[in-house]
Amino acid sequence: MTEPLRVGVLGCAGIAVRRLLPAFAASPDIEIAAVASRDPDKARQIAARFDCRPVHGYGELLERDDVQAVYVPLPAALHAQWTEAALRTGKHVLAEKPLTTDRHRTAELLDLARSRDLVLMENVMFVHHHRHSAVQRLLADGAIGELRSFQAVFTIPPLPPGDIRYDPELGGGALADVGVYPLRAALHFLGPELDIVGARLVRGAGRRVETSGAALLSTPGAVTAQITFGMEDAYRSTYALWGSEGGITVDRAYTPPADHVPVIGLHRGGNTEEIRLAPHDQVAATVAAFAASVRTGILPDTRATLRQAELLDETHRSASRREPVRT
Repeated sequence: MTEPLRVGVLGCAGIAVRRLLPAFAASPDIEIAAVASRDPDKARQIAARFDCRPVHGYGELLERDDVQAVYVPLPAALHAQWTEAALRTGKHVLAEKPLTTDRHRTAELLDLARSRDLVLMENVMFVHHHRHSAVQRLLADGAIGELRSFQAVFTIPPLPPGDIRYDPELGGGALADVGVYPLRAALHFLGPELDIVGARLVRGAGRRVETSGAALLSTPGAVTAQITFGMEDAYRSTYALWGSEGGITVDRAYTPPADHVPVIGLHRGGNTEEIRLAPHDQVAATVAAFAASVRTGILPDTRATLRQAELLDETHRSASRREPVRT
């Protein structure tokens, strides 16, 4: 029997405590080895909940020989530093999105991981949900004819005062936090040749980061994609694909709970068919994919991660110049 992958967690962020640590604990492929925090009391508290070793400080955890891989749920501005440190100590890495706040650093880290035969996976969990594979099969089967356009929205209500996502020094802002989802969905369905046509980012009153935005993208074949995102809005989590003969719509697209019954709306000839699928735990699926990549030595395809980083940068540049980006 294959031994489980021993994972250390760098930090006690909410997503780690709510989502990933429970998924690690439930996975037969993972053993939680340690949890690190700059606050020793917090490390002890979280470690006690998940029956692992508390560690004071991220560097201390990376020096442990009994840790084979790390999960990095730190603020976005710290991802590059600690992902690189983990890779240089020979550890596989699952890092929260976005992998870094700079396209060049993202490329450097992906190259570093590849050169050392280490798994580096960005934690974009919705792409591991089986509903999106079902949508791709419908497209491939010509269910809506020739694809013409894609629209995606992810907006969430205001965050608590002092939330790190309102802090520019920590890599905050709506684009990196919620804009990644519709952008990655566009890449998922339209491919890496997608380019920014134009973008706008809007800063809410009293905020130091953008709190909403939108972008128009296009493929060389002129399939258009419109994405909208915000973190001081009513909750929306959708995407839609429209073709020459119909459309496909998906709600609760990016963060469905494990027991959610996913539905695909198929619109043709003035009628709508609801295709219901079995519930699927995308967090567990992501953890399984990471562990399988380490176990088999088959490194994940990171082209979407790199193109996403490039498009995030191009969105910022287009919005700041108020003109399309030419690359």
